[in-house]
Amino acid sequence: MDAVHRAGMPGVFGEVRDRGQVWRGASGVADLGTGRPVRPEMRQRVGSVTKTFTAVAVMREVERGRVRLDAPIGEYLPDLVPGERGRRITVRMLLNHTSGLPDFIPYAFPSLQGFPNLSEVSAKSLDENRFRTFRPAELIALGLAAPPAGEPGGPVGVYSNTNYLLLGQLLERVSGLTAERHIARNVIEPAGLRHTWFPTGTRIEGPHPRMYEALWGVLDPPRDYSVYDMSWVGTGAALVSTMEDLNRFYARLLDGRIVGRASLAQMRQAIPVRHLDGSMIEYGLGLHRVELPGCGTFWGHDGTVWGAGTMTLTRDDGERQMSIAVNLMRWAPPGSGDEPPHPIDEALSALYGTALCGDAEVREGLSPAGSTR
Repeated sequence: MDAVHRAGMPGVFGEVRDRGQVWRGASGVADLGTGRPVRPEMRQRVGSVTKTFTAVAVMREVERGRVRLDAPIGEYLPDLVPGERGRRITVRMLLNHTSGLPDFIPYAFPSLQGFPNLSEVSAKSLDENRFRTFRPAELIALGLAAPPAGEPGGPVGVYSNTNYLLLGQLLERVSGLTAERHIARNVIEPAGLRHTWFPTGTRIEGPHPRMYEALWGVLDPPRDYSVYDMSWVGTGAALVSTMEDLNRFYARLLDGRIVGRASLAQMRQAIPVRHLDGSMIEYGLGLHRVELPGCGTFWGHDGTVWGAGTMTLTRDDGERQMSIAVNLMRWAPPGSGDEPPHPIDEALSALYGTALCGDAEVREGLSPAGSTR
């Protein structure tokens, strides 16, 4: 962690578990202005780690018989996904990103549409949306109006936050609760998580770091976006949690204590999915699979929002876990693949190797928490 901080990360903190032993640590600062140190128990905006929680809530409704995995989404949400798309796209396709629906974020944040040409990228829409409250239907409509990312049910998925906003609306339709309250009551509370919640305002309750966004170097110095209305991602990426809570959640999930074994087997049916940064990942129903040669198979998720990044992984046997948080995002321009890695990327890879495999070797298939996402 010290090496990650020395490489340029303001603060890094996390928890590693190995066969019942627990290590917690932190390095660097939570606030560049005051020098306030970062602490391992701090709250964090965990971004797309939220997707596992949403997926689990859907699977619990499948177990109750109120949702069918292979039913058309138009059967439940005909007003949001009408016509042929509503008939062809199933609940499963939303969960594993094979719906063909594009991501709404470039349209909700139009000043990012020039990416990867950074001369055409600015933080204008990030600032304009800071205190804006989006309605899920508004964001979903942006995704449905954009050019399709693929055909429903294709062999390769395309990662899209539009899918998980629709799943949140599905939960509301079948339960009569808001999606956030439904996930709290049916996933967060049964898992025994004490510091995990959907924020209702723009601020995080309790101790947390400031969150610095560099926007691939466009913002220099990076800008603090720790105060933000998270309705722009909702049930796709709005959760606040701690690294301890994330390890507890994934341990219980993968041990079959939150959903049944049959549901867990469905969640582990991973397929190739193209991530937002263009990389290929193995993705199930709200779970990312990572194979580390000589070290094992890990399940979990990564997540980024403006200024905050999180990586959480649990080995298949549940004996080794890692949850790591950082408070600077998109610290370098997108690379062509030919240049040497950025020092932060290199240091994070070494940290992940140590945390997951017991050594500092950089492991193929495990990238840092999104220098270009």
